[in-house]
Formats: sequence, structure tokens, C-alpha cells
Amino acid sequence: MERHGVVLQAAHGPVPNLADTIAGETIRGSWWGHRKSTEIFRAARAVCESPDVVICKLIDNKVTYVHRRVWPALIRLAPRFEKQRLAKVWDEHTRTGAHVSRRVPFPEWVPADVMTEAARLPTSEAERLLSAILPEKSGKTAKRCKQRHATTSTN
Repeated sequence: MERHGVVLQAAHGPVPNLADTIAGETIRGSWWGHRKSTEIFRAARAVCESPDVVICKLIDNKVTYVHRRVWPALIRLAPRFEKQRLAKVWDEHTRTGAHVSRRVPFPEWVPADVMTEAARLPTSEAERLLSAILPEKSGKTAKRCKQRHATTSTN
């Protein structure tokens, strides 16, 4: 978690995901049906309980774990992301057994020391730390990337 900075819970995307890492293979379908589902659940729970991880829906609106090491970069580049994707999210179990989704809007969850660190962080360093998840840039670079992807996906 700390090494990668940003990890998806189970979805496939531009960063590693916890479920596949624990399983030791790419999981097709739900991880709940995988033979290592208990280990995946325990690992996910441990990550969720860590004070050094914020859970949000940063990548493709999927559960995304962001380690404190990259929080300043995320704050520095926050204008590049949809604000609701930066909200801290979690589920709670009620006494009746129902799940209730909770959220703390961005930037209310951000500690003051991280805000200060983010203000001092050069944009180029923030971009380096979060390069795998940055939204596409407009212009020629984005067009080349889309063309390259279209060419490779049709072959």
C-alpha cells in the first residue's frame, strides 16, 4: 500500500488492486467467490482501519485506497479530479444488519499538516507521484494516446 501510494480494492485499472495481489492472480468476477476471499476480506479490513489510508472513489468511481504518503500530492492536484471522487467514504453496519454508506466531503477529511505540506509540494513532484492516475491531458498528447489505444485494441 505505502509503496504504490494508490491501490484499488478489487477493480482493474491503472494501479494494482488488493484482491488480485492477495489472490496471487487476476480474479475474474467477484472476489467473494475466490478461494482466498477470507484473506482478501481481512486485508481489506486492515487497510480500511489504517489511519494512514483514506478510502475514496477516485478511480472510475471504484473503491480506491490512498496512502498518506501521497495525500499532499492528491491535495496539490485536487482541481484535476471531480470533487466527489475525493470524498472519504466507508460503509457502516447498523444494528439491523443493513449497510449504510457514509462520506466526509473533500477537503474536510484532510489534516492541517497535510494541507500545509501540499501547498509546499512542487506541482511537478505531485504529478510524478500520481502519474498513473492523472486524468488525460487535452491536446495532441491525449489524441496520440487515444489513437495508440484504438490501434492496439483492434489488433
